[in-house]
Amino acid sequence: MAPDPSFAERPLPFDHDEVAEAVPLPKGRIPSYMADHRRRLRERFLSGGADAMPDYELLELLLFRAIPRQDVKPLARRLIDAFGDLNRVLAAPAPRLTEIDGVGPAVLCEIKVVEAVAHRMARARVIARPVLSGWEPLLDYCRTVMAHRDTEQFRVLFLDRRNVLIADEAQGRGTVDHVPVYPREVVKRALELNASALILVHNHPSGDPTPSEADIAMTAQIDAAARALNLTLHDHLVIGKSRETSFRADGLL
Repeated sequence: MAPDPSFAERPLPFDHDEVAEAVPLPKGRIPSYMADHRRRLRERFLSGGADAMPDYELLELLLFRAIPRQDVKPLARRLIDAFGDLNRVLAAPAPRLTEIDGVGPAVLCEIKVVEAVAHRMARARVIARPVLSGWEPLLDYCRTVMAHRDTEQFRVLFLDRRNVLIADEAQGRGTVDHVPVYPREVVKRALELNASALILVHNHPSGDPTPSEADIAMTAQIDAAARALNLTLHDHLVIGKSRETSFRADGLL
């Protein structure tokens, strides 16, 4: 059976030599059995949505354009095996992704574009909106951006007098269990932005969001510096793999 022309693959706008180096492609048209497989996956996705597909099949759909004329199922399974699930594949650092056989510049770009789109969509639900009256979208955003990172990141959410989020900035990146934070820099940046309140957020790559003694001490230092300048520290959220900890809810702030 000839391939359905409506599902013909178009190469990504990369330099031709770059794609060829990343994934050697056979000459000629995509084999009919492969075109049929890709068509069936697309139809299942369009009719049943993402819930009808396991992670590796969603990843296949993502890889189709990066690798136009090759079976991408083995690569999709290698990525899932290496990182655990689709979320962790998308969040994986570029150097680790390129260690996987078959991940070249085109595949890396596809993965990172999807990750960036997911972050933009989650951020759009919280930026320039009252945060305290829409707490769940804020948690969704923090989970999307930070839950699957393999190193610690410290972010500060800056709010105005109406508790509208005016800025979200990464203040520091660290190792698997530590990130340097400087309370003076945090409050200085709040003053530069004319912010009135703060929410601190950092992740625990271990997956356990239980605050460490260092987390508690650092939060107390930032709270004291903020109070001295008439700024309010609303909360400090620690993001784990499947849950998060709120300093305010746990009586730590």
